[in-house]
Parts: sequence; structure tokens; C-alpha cells
Amino acid sequence: MNLEAMDPNQYEAQLDAKREKLAQLFADFTTPTLEVFASEPKHYRMRAEFRVWHDGDDLYYYMFDKVLNQKVRCEQFLPASALINAMMPALMEELRPNSILRHKLFQVDFLSTLSGEILVSLLYHKQLDQQWQDEVQALKQRLSHQFNVNIIGRARKQKLVIDKDFVIESLPVNGETLIYKQIENSFTQPNGKVSIKMLEWAIDITKQSSGDLLELYCGNGNFSIALAQNFNRVLATELAKPSVDSAQFNIQANNIDNLQIIRMSAEDFTDALAKKRSFRRLEGVDLDSYNCNTIFVDPPRAGLDDNTLAMVQHYERIMYISCNPQTLMDNLNVLEKTHKITRFALFDQFPYTDHMESGVLLERR
Repeated sequence: MNLEAMDPNQYEAQLDAKREKLAQLFADFTTPTLEVFASEPKHYRMRAEFRVWHDGDDLYYYMFDKVLNQKVRCEQFLPASALINAMMPALMEELRPNSILRHKLFQVDFLSTLSGEILVSLLYHKQLDQQWQDEVQALKQRLSHQFNVNIIGRARKQKLVIDKDFVIESLPVNGETLIYKQIENSFTQPNGKVSIKMLEWAIDITKQSSGDLLELYCGNGNFSIALAQNFNRVLATELAKPSVDSAQFNIQANNIDNLQIIRMSAEDFTDALAKKRSFRRLEGVDLDSYNCNTIFVDPPRAGLDDNTLAMVQHYERIMYISCNPQTLMDNLNVLEKTHKITRFALFDQFPYTDHMESGVLLERR
């Protein structure tokens, strides 16, 4: 990470550079006007991870700057949420003089919300005993005077939770509040306010939809819960068990009654749809009863595999969120044979980096 490049005064210039770069990358495709969704220029990340350096009696957070090729002390961190920045010195003032809590501590992770909760994970190169638990309980009590905080201790084959390992995020989306359980060490969108813009964009481009929605890689139900209002029914898949558990919680919390989530990989689900194999997890699920005209995919950086790529071409509308422009371009070389791009967006999830999150809507030619 290049810490020196994080200058809010240069934010618009770096966003313009991303806009131009993405437009150039997709110049060979027929695309509509690029929609650009900006981030806050600072305090935009809901998550942050710091290594911890021990220097005699001193103790401090640090990150490694790849440009400077050295570790940099972090008293504050401009990308992290205001809540994380408030917690950083308060926590360190508690840890620094406490021989039990600081001993063998090598990393601190923060997970915060726009709605005011924060989860702190302390990572150790030692086993955590009862004495550590007593000290961390007292720590949480002291910090709770100022913060809505929970704490987790991690060591090899150990995870001790004081008192829960998740936060509850409340996102204002189109004038309504959506509730999301976000579990420590599970994927969530890092930029809270850009995440809201992504949800609103997805709702907008599907508001004239008919039939049902199929979503692959649904995570904790982030998009499928927001999009359920635009479809008769939603069928979604996710492989990671913690994410599926969170999604089930989120379905109940948001009173969604037309969304079903199945725990299986996109690749296996593709085989199930093609009736190549049968799966026990699909017992009682009548796939033929769904009338899915629209499919939504938010794949990992590797993009869609060949079988899934062929499968999504059977749908009238394909909504594709991508964290890797190169694999999106590779996939679009195939998808453009059957579909045309009717919406194209850039979401600046990661300011001051080369990372570009993009979204496309494709409709059958």
C-alpha cells in the first residue's frame, strides 16, 4: 500500500484517471455512457488490518508501504472509518501498559459499521488462557463506555469471542433501511457508502424486470435481499457456510419472503441446472418451478468459469459485478456474442489504488 498517495485533495484526479483507464480498456466493446460512483475521499473503509510492532515499552500499529519498502507507524489511517480511527488510539492506550494483553500480540483487525458498531480482533502468537480472558473482559467493559464494541481473541486453533463475532449493519437504501449481519473473517463490501450506491444501481437497472432472479456467489445476501423487491422470487447460491448463515439471518431481519438460498458452488449449481448431476442439497427444491429471466453474478477475481459462462448466456438479462476488469473483458468477449451491454458502471470501492469495481447489465440481442 502506498500511504503517501492517499491525499483527499487528489481524490477527483485519481477517480478521473480510473474513469479514463476503464473506458480505454473497454474501447473495443459497444458500451453506453459510463456511470461513475465516487467514494468519500477519506474514512470510507469499514474494515482495516494492522500489524503490531513491539519496541521496548512502546507498542504501535504499522503497515508496510510497498513504495517506500518499509513499515510505517500508523497512529491514524485515512481510509479507515471515523469509528476505526477513534478506536485505534483508545485501544492502544489500553494495550500498551497491559503485559498480558500485549504479550505476543502481532495483529489487530477492525470491522466497523455505518450504524456505529465495531468489532476488534486481537491476533496472538500464544495460547489464550483464563488470565487473558479476564483481562479482555475488563478491557471490553472500559471501552464500552465510549464504543459499541465486541472483541475476539485469535491464536493457533483458538477463537475466543467476547461477546459476539459479528456486527449488524444498517444501510439506508432508497429511503429504506436494510439490515445485514456481517461476521468477522467473512467477506463484506469494504466501502459502506459505495456499497449503498451499488445496491441502488442494481435496484434501478432491474426495476422493470419480470419473472424470477437467479444469483450466484450471493455472500451474505447483500444484493439478493435488496433486489427481492423487483422479482417474483429469488434463488441464490453461496458455498461459504458462515455467509449462508448470515444470509439466513438477514432474510429474517429484513422480512423477505421470496428469497431462497442454497449452499453450493456456482459450478455445482450449473451442473444441477443442466441435470448433469443430482445433489442432496437440492432435495425439496423444484428448480423447474423458477422462471428466471435474469441472472446476477458477482464472481471472484478469476471471473466466470467456462461452464458457468455458457450457462448464463441462456438468460435474457445478465447483471455482472466485477472486481477484475481483465477477467470481465475475457467473459464479455463470449457474452457479447449473444447479449449487448446496456448499462456500464464504475464503483470506486478502493480509492488511491489501481483496483476498479465495475458493473454491467447485458440484455439478449
